[in-house]
Amino acid sequence: MQKSQKAGILIAALVVPALIFLYLKGFGENHYELPYMIPLTDSTTGNVMMKKNPNPRWNQPEMDTVFHTIPNWELIDEDGNKFTSSALKGKIYVTDFFFTRCTTICPKMSTQLTRVQDTFSENEEVSFVSISVDPSHDDSKQLKKYAKEYDAKSGKWHFLTGEKKVIYPLAVKGYYIPVADASEYDKAIKSPDETFIHSEKLILVDKEGHIRGFYDGTDKKDVDRLILEMRVLLKIYQTNS
Repeated sequence: MQKSQKAGILIAALVVPALIFLYLKGFGENHYELPYMIPLTDSTTGNVMMKKNPNPRWNQPEMDTVFHTIPNWELIDEDGNKFTSSALKGKIYVTDFFFTRCTTICPKMSTQLTRVQDTFSENEEVSFVSISVDPSHDDSKQLKKYAKEYDAKSGKWHFLTGEKKVIYPLAVKGYYIPVADASEYDKAIKSPDETFIHSEKLILVDKEGHIRGFYDGTDKKDVDRLILEMRVLLKIYQTNS
């Protein structure tokens, strides 16, 4: 093979990948996806409910599944002020259900949430909400103390209490996680850890109130997945804006 041919092949081998990279960088488009959770079903037919997609993108169908939306709620925060779900509009947020006297899974969950909070500490589009399942004990004073223990950033990570008759249905029907007060069924139970049954899940909610993921708040690897998927969700909003 002549030297000129070898030189031509070498130049092509070097230049073509560079041109492809420049084209993708300048004209390519990244597409990020994160699933929605809890599709709604028609109570009469059992079929998944569908709606027309008003502005489908190139990779989206004309008809789209209807997904569960977190209902509006109103609770009391660690400062004793009324806090409503409307305060979270325009933000993605992570919710968990806990109680301050918990000595089993709650400390692990809160420790992991501290790590997630630190990751997104400067991002104003991200919030955190921890709701007590022991509201008769966890008043604002208790929540304030607990928040301090886990370096919760005021205005970023909200600790909430209220009435059990509001919180328990919100957990089960709103965020789709189990919660129960075992003392209502067995009066012999005295230990708080045995009394309050709740999930270890952290729930990722998008700006429209849809659940986008459930994560084991006691498992570092699964919380790493939460952090990654929060970044993906933020990128989706950035790309679509």
